[in-house]
Amino acid sequence: MSRRSRLAGVDPRLVIGTGLILASVAGVWTVVEAADRSSPVFVAPETLTVGDTVSEDDLEVAHVRLEAAGERYLTHVPDGGLVITRTVFEGEFIPLASVKTDARVQVSAVVVESATRLSRSVEPGSLVDVWAAEQQDDGSFAPPVVVVGGVSVVRVVEEQGLVAGSGGSTVEVLVPSGSVASVLAALAGEASISIVPAG
Repeated sequence: MSRRSRLAGVDPRLVIGTGLILASVAGVWTVVEAADRSSPVFVAPETLTVGDTVSEDDLEVAHVRLEAAGERYLTHVPDGGLVITRTVFEGEFIPLASVKTDARVQVSAVVVESATRLSRSVEPGSLVDVWAAEQQDDGSFAPPVVVVGGVSVVRVVEEQGLVAGSGGSTVEVLVPSGSVASVLAALAGEASISIVPAG
């Protein structure tokens, strides 16, 4: 039997079916290979603030493909746990820069009264800058400067006063120990304090 005769006897449906099976197998292999390249990254199950201590059981895990960017996020938690050094919001991948193994995070809680109304975005866990305008001898105020920036809000006390919205609010923030003296000096010097979202 000639080669042409043998080819003529092949059922085209068999060829098409075989091709579909091979394509399906290749597709499954591609999906599996892509899944194998994903990496486990820890996610904050709730907003984590400065000073919080977390273990692996306290966190959620997401399997994602971050490529080179994955090196910036937390993929391993040591047995002793980690301490949060910068606010991490709920659902956010935990950056390596926001944790440390040393439990002695050097921050102090300081209560600051803002002379101006707060932005609606200022809430527990948010990051703010504390500005101060020093009062001059003639009663005027010098241009404001940042006393401490990027500090985490612990709580916000609602505005108090005879007329709602007529004054500022009191905010408790976590200040790095090295900046506490500057903040207290601004408060003691009757400077005009403003708290604004960090940015």
